This record gives sequence, C-alpha cells and structure tokens, in this order.
Amino acid sequence: MDVTTDPSAPWLIACLGNPGPEYAANRHNVGFMVADLLAERIGGRFKRAGKAQAQVIEGRIGPPGPANRRVILAKPMSYMNLSGGPVTALRDFYKVPVANIVAIHDELDIDYGTLRLKFGGGDNGHNGLKSMTKAMGSDYHRVRFGIGRPPGRMQVADFVLKDFSSAERKELDYFVDRAADAVECLVIEGLERAQGTYNS
Repeated sequence: MDVTTDPSAPWLIACLGNPGPEYAANRHNVGFMVADLLAERIGGRFKRAGKAQAQVIEGRIGPPGPANRRVILAKPMSYMNLSGGPVTALRDFYKVPVANIVAIHDELDIDYGTLRLKFGGGDNGHNGLKSMTKAMGSDYHRVRFGIGRPPGRMQVADFVLKDFSSAERKELDYFVDRAADAVECLVIEGLERAQGTYNS
C-alpha cells in the first residue's frame, strides 16, 4: 500500500556512503554513485549545505505539472555510521516530512544488482540506517541496492569497504542507472508503482 506523502513538501534523497577518494569505489559507497548519476540528471553541482555536514543539490524531478517534485539530493559527509546527524539537520532545514525521506544504501542480504524498495522496517545491521533511525525513527523510504554476501570467511566490514570486483564492475553502471530510475519513480509515482516496476 502506498504511503501518504505531502505532494507540496520537498523530498530529501539521502545517498549513503563514506567521504574521501579512498572510499569512492567501495561497495559501501553505491549510494554516492547513485547520487552522482541523479545529480547529472537534475543538472546541478553538489555544494556544502550550511551547517549540515553534507553536500546537496536542490532541484526538481519529473515532468512539468502536478507530478513535478522538489528534491534535495544529499551526500552526508560524516562517515556512514554517523549519517543520522546530517540527514536530520537537512530534514529540519528544508522542512521535509520523514515520510518524504529516501535512503539509498548497499544491502548485504540481497544478490548483487538486485533492488528492493520499502518503507520503514529495521536496519538489518546497516550502520547508516541505524544512525538515521536512531535520529528520527524508522518511517522513511529505502532503496536497497544488493551487493551480496562476503565470499568465504571474509569479514563483512572488509567486504563492504572493498571496491566492486572486475566482474561486478562490468554491470555496475547499468545497476546504478536502474537504481536512479527507481528513485525517480518512487518520488514521482509512489512506492507501490516503484516496487511493482523495480523490486525483483
């Protein structure tokens, strides 16, 4: 069932990752990869967001008319496990209802490249979500980008902070593009339509 959102209120798209070039291509940073593609589509450049520890672009998504939505695209510049602070600061500054917040993040328990969209729920051990939920509750949207489980006995922390493999990189652009499409569909057409189209 679709979540009731205020059509006149802006959306905050919180793309989770770690700042710094050493993390840029990590599995944990797929949220930032989706953010960069959405930034290209919106036609903006990231800038520092006042007192919030984040980089943002303000823009619009959707066709002209009633389906057009104001969005704040954000990369929290804290580390992943502190994402809640910057997201909450942006929520307050832009007056975004929690139901109009979308977190884009990597997900271990889903096969690589698979998307799952949902509203609310637990954090499944994801430190970015854990921080967001602690700061403002769990009633926000999530776009979960599957990265699969670590091979063999590799620790989860090592796996998420490694770059995608050469085999994974061959399809990465396609999957990031699909995730950006899913975010746009969610914001413009609602969760139910986006789930029907992109959940696999």
